[in-house]
Amino acid sequence: MSLPFQTAISADLIHGAVEIDTTPAGLLPYRLPTWARAQCPDGQLAMAASQPSGVRLAFQTEARTLELLTLPTKRAYSGLPPRPDGVYDLHIDGRLVQQAHTTGGKLLKIDMARGSTAIEPGEPQMLRFSDLPAGLKTVEIWLPHDETTELIALHADAAIHAITTNRRRWLHHGSSISQGSNAASPSGTWPAVAAGLAGLDLLNLGYSGNALLDPFVARTMRDLPADVISLKLGINLVNTDLMRLRAFVPAVHGFLDTLRDGHPTTPLLLVSPIYCPIHEDTPGPCLFDLPALREGRLLFRAAGTPAEAKQGKLTLRIIREQLQDIVSARQTTDPHLHYLDGTALYAASDNARLPLPDELHPDAATQRLIGERFHQQVFSADSPYGLGKL
Repeated sequence: MSLPFQTAISADLIHGAVEIDTTPAGLLPYRLPTWARAQCPDGQLAMAASQPSGVRLAFQTEARTLELLTLPTKRAYSGLPPRPDGVYDLHIDGRLVQQAHTTGGKLLKIDMARGSTAIEPGEPQMLRFSDLPAGLKTVEIWLPHDETTELIALHADAAIHAITTNRRRWLHHGSSISQGSNAASPSGTWPAVAAGLAGLDLLNLGYSGNALLDPFVARTMRDLPADVISLKLGINLVNTDLMRLRAFVPAVHGFLDTLRDGHPTTPLLLVSPIYCPIHEDTPGPCLFDLPALREGRLLFRAAGTPAEAKQGKLTLRIIREQLQDIVSARQTTDPHLHYLDGTALYAASDNARLPLPDELHPDAATQRLIGERFHQQVFSADSPYGLGKL
């Protein structure tokens, strides 16, 4: 039975995106603008920017039943077990009440050993949420944080009304850990958990493999509205072996300078890496563990040697020391700049009981733990950063 109210998805229903592209199927939310993506033709960055971590549909309605028509792009990695389907989280008045997923859509086939990709076409998929509470309510449908999703239509048994938010905007940039890596669902990523506890409007610019101090990301953030900004830097700079210490320190300063061009007094928190045993004292690059891949297991290993740190290669311990020094030096003229040691969010003691399953990314329980700790240390009433009133 078709629902009487059918709404084409429009930009005013989409929250948490930087840009929205029109495709033959519908609307595709992006977390990086076109001009920025054009400056770095990297396939992983393009995929990460199209994956809607933190993006949600938000509206008010009296509907008891909702249907969302989407076209997802699934991923399949050669030699590895099938990935779980992306999850859609439905929140009512800030509370998670239902979850759904689709099994079809496009399929992106990835062969990591050969470095090749191929995409198979697919058909749109319908998700249904029923037995919703009666009365007017604010609904948010969080899109899968790691599954590219084209939005086509929203069906309901009552009218849909777009809303604006008066919540303070938190603008965050980080790596795959910030995008959500192994989180169980989109509102279970650590930034979403922290934002939900603090009542903030999240704009998550966490890009898998791509927290690399790119100037176009700094300029994007400079031009976006924000009431508080955070940068979680380090792991991608080590595991890509992208730069040496000599380049790293000026690049951090340059990134911060660009942000301050647009946000001269906005609270700005620089967060260093969480604990990761393989890279604490061993530089990158970080490579796939090929014997494990042949067994159908995804593991990573550090391919550098500890001695290479003396040649300027970066480790997580070095990055934490340098970020703290950078913030200390800049605080003499920038009192709104702060530093948070990432091991306060996930430390060696946590790794002993909640190890990183692939040696690099936290699991779902650890994602939630990091979000709760971030909220307590940064956004709670007794936060030393004075951000509890946001």
